[in-house]
Amino acid sequence: MMKKLTHAGIDLAYDRRGSGTPLVLIHGYPLDHSIWNEVAGLLENDFDLIIPDVRGFGESTTVDKPYTMTDLAGDMAAILDSLGLEKAAFAGHSMGGYVALAFAKAFPDRISGLSLLASQVAGDAPDRKEGRYKTAAEVAEKGVQIAAAAMTDKLSPNQHVRDIIRPLMGKQSVAGVMGTLKAMAEREDLPSFLASFTHPLVLVHGTADELIPPDRAREVKALVPSAHLVELAGVGHMPMMEQPQQTAEALKLLK
Repeated sequence: MMKKLTHAGIDLAYDRRGSGTPLVLIHGYPLDHSIWNEVAGLLENDFDLIIPDVRGFGESTTVDKPYTMTDLAGDMAAILDSLGLEKAAFAGHSMGGYVALAFAKAFPDRISGLSLLASQVAGDAPDRKEGRYKTAAEVAEKGVQIAAAAMTDKLSPNQHVRDIIRPLMGKQSVAGVMGTLKAMAEREDLPSFLASFTHPLVLVHGTADELIPPDRAREVKALVPSAHLVELAGVGHMPMMEQPQQTAEALKLLK
């Protein structure tokens, strides 16, 4: 049973399990908190895990107006506030990495470490931004299945993982998918910000990621030499589902 709170007119749902260092696990687009299930089981002896559904996904509702990555970061801060937590480490998958980065920038005193899994720090190039708006228009007209069908094969080379994530994507809300597509399109370019990040930084990336190439993680490692880069051979865009054990071991560096 997920816990819920109301913030900015939105019902935010989250799971909480384990004990230790607070760690927020933020899922990617267009998924929900359940992608972390296996990894969470491997981390709950080391971390106080807070595992939210981003607004508009899973059991979290959203609003029918534009919002930004900073707004999504504010949602995460509201969850920490409700739990009486001053700070936490953050691990974000793909879009969740963008939310975690926005949190680090907006609330620098509240983050104790950061992990980017199959994510990146650069903003969208103009053609990518245009593509997101086009997808949002298609989803408005034809439903979320259009996005799920286009993404499934690119998310993982692992058929078992595909069989789980395709129906998961298909049940997400039109409003959530559209809202986050537009928020991702307009997100900030943050390499210069991350270059000054002084807390532990862990990068987890599959060498077979078709959506965000592993070079994006290598560029961050070059930018922040103290970062831990874990490359997972043959893994696609879903490291926490394709290689949960190795992913969990990497995240333990945030303790």
